[in-house]
Amino acid sequence: MGIYQTLAELESRGGAAALATVIRTQGAVPRRAGSKMIIFPDGCIEGTIGGGEMESRVVAEALESLRDGETRSIVYAFRDPEKGDVGICGGEAEVFIEPIKANETVVVAGGGHVGKAIVHLARWLGFRVVVADDREDFATPEHHPDADEHFSCSLEEIPEHVDIHESTYLVLTTRGVDVDVEGLPTLLETSAAYIGVIGSRRRWETTVKALRERGVPEAKIARVTSPMGLELNAETPEEIAVSILAQIIMLRRGGTGEKMAHSPKRKRKGKVK
Repeated sequence: MGIYQTLAELESRGGAAALATVIRTQGAVPRRAGSKMIIFPDGCIEGTIGGGEMESRVVAEALESLRDGETRSIVYAFRDPEKGDVGICGGEAEVFIEPIKANETVVVAGGGHVGKAIVHLARWLGFRVVVADDREDFATPEHHPDADEHFSCSLEEIPEHVDIHESTYLVLTTRGVDVDVEGLPTLLETSAAYIGVIGSRRRWETTVKALRERGVPEAKIARVTSPMGLELNAETPEEIAVSILAQIIMLRRGGTGEKMAHSPKRKRKGKVK
């Protein structure tokens, strides 16, 4: 598979990686300008920029780039390994490393009325959107034309189909406590940025009781937001979708959810002399 095809697949499934490109060379070096290599979060690579010590150092820098989100441009000399150089060819190469962040993905588990409204709004907001439902008719392109991917599966099977990472928001618009209790233990083992469950406070209390009885640790349960969304007194599926996506945007952007209205201070009238 070619480098660009791999990058396109990463884009389509919301994956993360770093792209290393030789942007300048001088003298004798293993690869010329334009050579590229993809470094995945587990350290695996596709392509090569010359192998050897330079490539090992580039992999380490790429993984650091994925952690801090910063690009970097590094010059490697091929002269004297005893002085820290990467080889003895005699030349010099500059490598540009670019982190490719995973697409922010909203996974909607439950394709009913609220789920459909969330899928539509999340797509409009620019998220990659995945819908999953164990009822086949509720997870189809016909039912959810705004979703990028559709999976007919149970909650606990979602991680088998979707790469869940720190930029994934799990939105459970499920139909009942039993479904949540079966699926949440598996989802709580993922690194999702957000796990929200629809429903009333009483429903969530019932779910928590059942999860505790199954031995799910309190720290894991505390990861869940339920009832999810901001308090808008929302009633319609569309209003509920706004409430939930507003909370996700707040988390994503580091907001507080407080009112932004501001009342300027009134100017004091000068004393009449």
